[in-house]
Amino acid sequence: MRIAVIVATYNRPDALAALLEGYLHQDDDDYELIVADDGSRDDVRKVVKSFSGLAHIPIMHLWHEDCGFRAAIMRNRGIAATRAEYLIYTDGDCVPPRDFVSRHRRLAEPGYFLSGNRILLSEMFTSRVLERRLPLYDWSVPHWVGAWLRGGINRWLPLVRLPDGDFRKRTPDRWEGVKTCNLSAWRKDLIAVNGFDEAYAGKWGLEDSDLTIRLIHAGIKHKSARFAAPVFHLWHREADKRGFDENQRLLDELIASKRSRARIGVDQYL
Repeated sequence: MRIAVIVATYNRPDALAALLEGYLHQDDDDYELIVADDGSRDDVRKVVKSFSGLAHIPIMHLWHEDCGFRAAIMRNRGIAATRAEYLIYTDGDCVPPRDFVSRHRRLAEPGYFLSGNRILLSEMFTSRVLERRLPLYDWSVPHWVGAWLRGGINRWLPLVRLPDGDFRKRTPDRWEGVKTCNLSAWRKDLIAVNGFDEAYAGKWGLEDSDLTIRLIHAGIKHKSARFAAPVFHLWHREADKRGFDENQRLLDELIASKRSRARIGVDQYL
């Protein structure tokens, strides 16, 4: 099974470097990585280029002009840019543990999408991680428990690894809490629902909920990757939530309609 990891990023080269370092040290190297850049300055391109020269995996950099929040467009372009059967979505400030890709691979199953969780780092701990280039991808559980005791992270329990099993399918229609910082799905299923809805472009929030609900409307069920494949989410300032009410209106309409296809989606790039 060919896998592509699609990383949404914007103007945070230090965090992206920490993420790319994590992907260079995965225990599974049979995948490609696509940096879906929502209009960053040139320093992000330079980071991607420097890691591309070191990587044992293909790294692609997609970019468009900065015209406000348009992550849905770049995530759709990521779908169009690859022929991998299975896609893992994450954000440019989320460092993966060493087994992140392999865990998603093991849990992937036809008819399901996967959603994992995240461990939030504090502002102070994030600064230390980035300044010292700490290898979070390689930390052991005792390391993380120590960080939790010092207030550096919000929780350590997601680091516990549980095997696959029917308990992961107990909430097949769950969309609440699913985030594109840790989401994976079959490419054919994403194309069937027309990818991400670009009606959410320009306004932050709920575009991940929209995708998840449409997958469920199309008969693709939720499977949990919790206690298997967490990510380490570096601290950042809260996003500008102007326009969130309009996005909530779009989402409410979707829930009521049972529609499965995005109105403005990936089909324009295929």
